[in-house]
Amino acid sequence: MGDAESLTDGELVGLVLKGEVERFGELVERYRVEFGRLARSLVGDPDAADDALQDAFISAYRNLGRCREPERFRVWFYRIVANRCHDARRRRPMVPLEDVDPPARDRADARLDGSELKRRLEVAMEALTPEQREVFVMKEVEGKSYQEMEMLLGLKIDALRMRVHRAREVLRNQLGDLQ
Repeated sequence: MGDAESLTDGELVGLVLKGEVERFGELVERYRVEFGRLARSLVGDPDAADDALQDAFISAYRNLGRCREPERFRVWFYRIVANRCHDARRRRPMVPLEDVDPPARDRADARLDGSELKRRLEVAMEALTPEQREVFVMKEVEGKSYQEMEMLLGLKIDALRMRVHRAREVLRNQLGDLQ
């Protein structure tokens, strides 16, 4: 058959299931970067995110025969990655509130350098539920449309809009002193 770029996901899945197991590496290469970004956004810790993504690829390989719609491998694999990332976040130790700097009291103190702002955002993201974090990352970090999110998550657009709205509210409350 053709090279990896000319084959659809469904064709690659079919070849793997017929015994050309090395072809799974083509699926890994096709989705490694995209889902790596997603995993880092969902988990927060780059090492834990890489581990979660690796676990997701292993799980997908082992369970490839259960992929009912091989042409929709990307959607099926998305759910595996998201679940592994949620598991990784649950295993991560929570940052104790006493380890977080108190909010700045005036506008002069509110100017944060990039690393401090990033740390504050990471702490604020901890306040989101896994579902809120997932849709927030998809919409605001990955730039996905609500239609793409609907396809990947199987949720109605109104429900997705509500989750994104609630995530924004939580973050606004957590980061209120930066506004």
